Amino acid sequence: MKILIACEFSGIVRDAFAARGHVAISCDLLPTERPEGTHWQGDVLDFIKMQNFDMMIAHPPCTFLAVSGNRWMKERPERISDREKALAFVRALMDADIPRICIENPKGVISSRIRKPDQIIQPWQFGHPETKETHLWLKGLPTLEPTTDLREQMNGRAAKDRGRVHHAAPGPDRWKERSRTFAGIAKAMAEQWG
Repeated sequence: MKILIACEFSGIVRDAFAARGHVAISCDLLPTERPEGTHWQGDVLDFIKMQNFDMMIAHPPCTFLAVSGNRWMKERPERISDREKALAFVRALMDADIPRICIENPKGVISSRIRKPDQIIQPWQFGHPETKETHLWLKGLPTLEPTTDLREQMNGRAAKDRGRVHHAAPGPDRWKERSRTFAGIAKAMAEQWG
């Protein structure tokens, strides 16, 4: 299949599908961290118009979509237009002329403003003893089946360790660390959807 991994600079999901023999292309405004894979740097909505894809897995930026950003809407009302633009971007991704689509994002306004997610997953269901609630909106795809349940191991860890992503120290690259897909989830997507 020809698969687009939208809004991915890390190459983690792209490489999981490529390892299974698919033509997997990541697209982001940023350059890829793994230049050995196929990456298109630019606006994904432009790229979708130039290519035909069998599947898209999209990771739209969560800055204005996640519930963690709700306080900014109250403190800085000018950010409301940023949220509306982010929601319009998600709608454009969901409406893309691609038969199989997964939109991935943390808990946020997509659920209340567009539609509820089809599935909520955690890294500990896919071999990582950590928490990071991830919502999936699916079109033409089944829900993911958990692969390796490490809930017990995760519960035995200190809160700062099991919530490592959530508790990441402030810094210029914090958003990058928090946005990366766990390898176990990427592998499950490639195995089950590819």
